[in-house]
Amino acid sequence: MDKLGLEPTTLILTIINFIILILILKHFLWDKIKLAIQDREDYINSQIEKADEDSQKARLYLVENERILKTAKEEGSKIVEVQKDKAGKVYDEIVADANKEAKTIIERAKTEINREREKAEFELKKQAVDLAIDISAKALQEKIEDNEKQRQLIEDFITKVGN
Repeated sequence: MDKLGLEPTTLILTIINFIILILILKHFLWDKIKLAIQDREDYINSQIEKADEDSQKARLYLVENERILKTAKEEGSKIVEVQKDKAGKVYDEIVADANKEAKTIIERAKTEINREREKAEFELKKQAVDLAIDISAKALQEKIEDNEKQRQLIEDFITKVGN
C-alpha cells in the first residue's frame, strides 16, 4: 500500500477497465457521436448559409423596393404635373369662355344701347315734327301778320326742340 491508500493491482485493473470501456464506447458509440456532431455541424452550416441567402434576398428586395418607391414617386410627380397642366388648360378655357361671354354681353349691351338711342332719336324727331305741326297749326290759326310774332314762335320752337 502506498501513501494514497491505493493498491497497485487495483490501480492497474481500474486502468485496464477504463481502457476497455473506452474501446467499447469507441467501437459502438464513437461513430454515432461523430456522425451526430457532423450532422449538427452540417445543419448549423446550412442554417448559416440559408440566413446569408435570406439576408442577401432581403437586401435585394430592399433595393428593389426603394427603386419601385422612387419610380412611384416620379410617376406620382408626373401625374401631378399632368393634372396641373390639365387644370391650367381648363382654367384658361374657362377664362377664355368667360371673356368671350363678357364680350358677347358687351356687344349685346352696345346693340341695345344703339337701339335705345335710335328709338330716343326717333321719338325726339317725332316730337319735333309734332311740335312743328303744332306750331304751324298755331301759326295758321292766328294768322300771323307781323314778323315779330313769327320770330317769337320760331324761337319758342327752337327752344323746345333743343330741350
